[in-house]
Amino acid sequence: MSRMTPHTLFADHALLPSGWAHDVLLQWNAAGQLTQVTPDSAAPAGTARAAGPVLPGMPNLHSHAFQRAMGGLTEYRGAAQDSFWSWRELMYRVAGAITPEQLEAIATGLYVEMLEAGYTSVCEFHYVHHGLDGRPYADDRELSLCLLRAAQHAGIGLTLLPVLYQTSGFGGTPPNDGQKRFIRHTDNMLALLQSLQPLCQAQGARLGLAPHSLRAVPPDALREAVAGLTALDATAPIHIHIAEQTGEVDACLAWSGQRPVQWLLDHAPVDARWCLVHATHMDADEYRRAAQSGAVAGLCPTTEANLGDGIFDMAQWRASRGRWGVGSDSHATVNAAEELLMLEYSQRLATRQRNVLSGEHQAFVATAMTLDAVAGGAQASGRAVAGLAVGQQADLVVLDADHPLLQGLPTADAMLSAHVFASHRQSAIAEVWVGGQARVVAGRHALNHSARTAFNTARRQLLEDTQA
Repeated sequence: MSRMTPHTLFADHALLPSGWAHDVLLQWNAAGQLTQVTPDSAAPAGTARAAGPVLPGMPNLHSHAFQRAMGGLTEYRGAAQDSFWSWRELMYRVAGAITPEQLEAIATGLYVEMLEAGYTSVCEFHYVHHGLDGRPYADDRELSLCLLRAAQHAGIGLTLLPVLYQTSGFGGTPPNDGQKRFIRHTDNMLALLQSLQPLCQAQGARLGLAPHSLRAVPPDALREAVAGLTALDATAPIHIHIAEQTGEVDACLAWSGQRPVQWLLDHAPVDARWCLVHATHMDADEYRRAAQSGAVAGLCPTTEANLGDGIFDMAQWRASRGRWGVGSDSHATVNAAEELLMLEYSQRLATRQRNVLSGEHQAFVATAMTLDAVAGGAQASGRAVAGLAVGQQADLVVLDADHPLLQGLPTADAMLSAHVFASHRQSAIAEVWVGGQARVVAGRHALNHSARTAFNTARRQLLEDTQA
């Protein structure tokens, strides 16, 4: 890039929270916060010009970084009827063998991959806490520190969500051997959060809490953990896996007489701080109540498809004006636009209609979905990443207007539609900026080669360790 005025970018087309605008001057301060977003401007001398339409950076609201190492390893039939529960056995083997060095290399490679694919921040749902034998490391923060360093090295925004995990099933079933690295008492979790808070603040990361699920966190522990987090930070995000599988719904009914989301809404202070990850299997009353609580639905369409989870009923959710965002979860796919495509296509298959997720004021599906996913993802992240607006972080994605499938299209709506539905989705991304710093230029991160090499080395070692 040529020498240009710092902290500015001019876009012929930029997607603002209110929709597409023309001739937009973006300015930010040294902290990477947008201070000016001015449509219908002239480009000042010395200002860099975007290579194509500018989008808000996409928050990835659900990630298990270590699971990227499993890509391609579960796509064969290993049981008479494969499901999430059979997939989980391989996941436990990988989680049981990964070392701190391997986790940091895999997470760094993944975060570089995310940036190149249009994600500018990530919510890391982090549940591997302890050593290989299940005992805490000398520094109980060891694996959390690996993730903080990985995010800082890659330059991606981070919401760190240490996971509380205590039981293997509803009703206090003791944990099994595959879960030994996950287990924490509630007081121990709160102590971990307190020790991590200043480190997150120093890095510009956000700290929250992830009660893993109702089957893994008994009611008393859930109540105490949420109260303890609130005392530490009354606005900290809370994420929970909920109603991902029909088996989970049946087990919750057998334990409590209530469905999972129903139980959670009746027994926990669910509000806009909460992200209900998956929430795939709800009845009409649960859809209505959960949406009205202000919580975000954390949808992970490619993982949910990969695991055979089922299809979220977006029509019911939107009828109550529920907010939603997308995440890559197990990272079967790492691509922001791919999640949007899969979500729209799943709704088309379920309803046998087209262009299902267009907005009330946005006829173009890709535009409407991008705005909704950025808003919901920002809320779930607990960070100022809600789009191209003053006071938000300068996180942005620049599309390549000269890409073969974008070139010559008449509008920015059409170019974004081609990016999501017609291109290779990643190949049309020219640049990605995080906090006003260009992390991806000409489609590549500066660490592309070194991070990929380290990732592959760590994965090879990890696979050898799981087969030993």
